[in-house]
Amino acid sequence: MKNIFIYLMLSLVISQTGFAQVDRSKRPEPGPAPEIKIGDAESFTLANGLKVFVVENNKLPRVAFSLILDRDPIFEGEKAGLTDFVGQMMMAGTSSRSKDELDEEVDFLGASLNAGATSLFASSLKKNQDKIVELMADVLYNPIFPESELERLKKQAISGLASSKDNPDAISSRLTSSVVFGKEHPYGEEATEETIGNITVEDVKDYYTTYFRPNIAYMAIVGDINKGEAEKLVTQYFAEWEKGEVPSKDVAKPQAPEKNKVAMVDRSASVQSVISVTHPVKMHISDEDYLDTRVLNYVLGGGSSSRLFMNLREDKGYTYGAYSSIGSDKHIATFSAGASVRSEVTDSAVYEIIYEIRNIVENGITQEELDAAKANLSGSFGRSLESPSTIANFAINTERYDLSKDFYATYLQRLNDLTVEDINQAAKKYLKPENMYITVVGNGSVIQDGLAQFGEINQYDNMGNPARKVVMADADMTAERVLANYIDAIGGEENVSNIERAKISSTAEVQGMKLDMLSVHDEPNGMFSQKIMMMGNVASNIVIKDGKATMTGMGQSQEMTDEQFEEAKMGMYIIPETRYEEMGYTLDLDGVKDVDGQDAYKVIVTNPTGAQVTNYYSVSSGLKIKSESASSGEVVYENYKEYEGVKFPTQLTVKSPMIPMPLKSVVENVEINADLAAADFN
Repeated sequence: MKNIFIYLMLSLVISQTGFAQVDRSKRPEPGPAPEIKIGDAESFTLANGLKVFVVENNKLPRVAFSLILDRDPIFEGEKAGLTDFVGQMMMAGTSSRSKDELDEEVDFLGASLNAGATSLFASSLKKNQDKIVELMADVLYNPIFPESELERLKKQAISGLASSKDNPDAISSRLTSSVVFGKEHPYGEEATEETIGNITVEDVKDYYTTYFRPNIAYMAIVGDINKGEAEKLVTQYFAEWEKGEVPSKDVAKPQAPEKNKVAMVDRSASVQSVISVTHPVKMHISDEDYLDTRVLNYVLGGGSSSRLFMNLREDKGYTYGAYSSIGSDKHIATFSAGASVRSEVTDSAVYEIIYEIRNIVENGITQEELDAAKANLSGSFGRSLESPSTIANFAINTERYDLSKDFYATYLQRLNDLTVEDINQAAKKYLKPENMYITVVGNGSVIQDGLAQFGEINQYDNMGNPARKVVMADADMTAERVLANYIDAIGGEENVSNIERAKISSTAEVQGMKLDMLSVHDEPNGMFSQKIMMMGNVASNIVIKDGKATMTGMGQSQEMTDEQFEEAKMGMYIIPETRYEEMGYTLDLDGVKDVDGQDAYKVIVTNPTGAQVTNYYSVSSGLKIKSESASSGEVVYENYKEYEGVKFPTQLTVKSPMIPMPLKSVVENVEINADLAAADFN
């Protein structure tokens, strides 16, 4: 008991002494950076120039082989998109194995094997390492590049491109790369339907023959394997790989603009604007300021406690997240900051982003921000060391980029030595608040006036090309006259007014499944039904009758809200343009726009609740060729055919955020003034 009492008293004294020695009015001084012991990768080089790095790790009986080609960026020009196909074409079969046989062998081993334009990767259990390397070498040496596979890949790529043309983030990415680098730069060019169509099997073979050479290759081997085993295995399968001369490319280094420039893609269906504020920057891992820019970016927009995030999300509530990045590239990188925000606060968000960039340049960061950034980056670096592949990548980077031998070993020490002054100097050197491209993808009629304060607005299309400037030849044209011309184009007011009821049947295909759609219109009685059927079952149904709208799907029925009802009414009429005035809709003519090469009048239709649909009417034919809305996305109207003296579009392509790929429907039958029954509206 006495001993327990003594221990208690001693503990109390020690604890009181400890508390007395801590001054909690000051932040504790950061301690010295911990010494990082990074295991060295063992290495060897084959006579053909292949450099190999081995990191032995016996925790799991697995081995991974990663091959990387170090080539300069390539401008593909009229063959843009070529490198996207190379890896898949290499995996499409060899002279000794078909694609199916190759896949089956890999699956049987429980292994992985894949290829890219600058890489080849394989992994397997330790006991299967010889077999997976044999398969890897077969793909490397003996690809047959089948024509049928290339055609399949091209069709797939063109389909994906069509979908991306209505994806705001994809549009923004193309726009920023276009304005920063230009279309004649490897980092600025984009694949199109035409360039994809130009690619041949010979192009793929030429790329493979030119660039898959051991003298520009690095291989990382990680796992349950020692250097001796690795050297024997690599020599057996890769010593005969022939080296060759690989062309080097001069990569242009674009400069930031002389003053801020605004680039905009007008997308009427958008309820949000995708903003990116960007400019080129020379930065690479080998640069002396590399770590300074990592810290700088963390403070500005590197996470949920950054200045951009706290301003635009936490303070203003403009967005779910706002971030920045300072890239790293051997040739040329970019700085960018941005967010997706509500349309009505687009100009305010741009102002705040520029404010934060300018503020960090002019006033710098605080010690508290520096300490937080160091803690975050140190933790990320430490966690990365848990992966053996990290050590192999360190070894490859050291060799590939001519880094100092202790570059990674001293990483934390160099990070810890950075001062507020270092970061502030980096901000002044690398951030250019007066020399940026401000790119925005959004609803032009809502955001354009507000963006004008940041400079002259240059319009672009959804592929990042300067929008074709179209001048409205008829200065007296109005929205009402556009609609009148449309009515004349489809058959005239008399024929159109004779239509009171209709049944319109159409079909579409989604991922191999056929959809049957039936729209039934009874305008005199204010009734409408639109059914979508799959395999004979009703998948969804919208019914409007008795002044109410009901939506049914997945076995559940729900009455629409007033706002939904008003929006549904936009589509309940056979020819909605004839009903706009009586429904109290307002019409605005927003000039003439280029719609996929056609001059078209842009008419914005607003219903009493404020919901909008934007219609485009061909200047030459008068026909409606496209519509856009926030709820439905984009609908393209094509192939007009005449029924009872009135023309209807018989091919409609729908692009919506709710469906992964464009949905093309074909009208199979139109019954004008058909006999309708009550059952048609159940």
